[in-house]
Amino acid sequence: MDLNYIKKLVKLVAESGVDEIELEEEGKRIRIVKRGAPVGQASAVPGPGFLEIPALAGSAAAPGFDAAAPIPAAKKYHEIKSPIVGTFYRAPAPDAAPFVQVGSEVQPGAVLCIVEAMKLMNEIESDVSGKIIKIMAENGQPVEYDQPLFLVEPA
Repeated sequence: MDLNYIKKLVKLVAESGVDEIELEEEGKRIRIVKRGAPVGQASAVPGPGFLEIPALAGSAAAPGFDAAAPIPAAKKYHEIKSPIVGTFYRAPAPDAAPFVQVGSEVQPGAVLCIVEAMKLMNEIESDVSGKIIKIMAENGQPVEYDQPLFLVEPA
């Protein structure tokens, strides 16, 4: 089975009323299970990988960043997107600390999360230096290809 075929199956399950599909082909077996509702994606603005966030109600985030805190208005942030379809994990193990928190400073190559696809753990790394402004996926949540996972304020 090739990756494009698997992506089509995942999309079919996500867009249909089917909650689970299991196939076996040439001795290879795949099972796709829908875990929740599809996640909306933010739209990009000019500049590759950047997103402009409109003003939100409330005040700007204080130095002790909180994931639920509003994002400052009129700034451009770099989006770090999922390169694959899979399950998003913030930490290397269920009992381990998350790789990053909102407010964490990151450098290119720093591991931000893991996306599990077909029992393979894929480390997602930062491609910019900056500060994590928002984590856009929940731990254990299915993510789509090209879905924004993090917003980073470039340094």
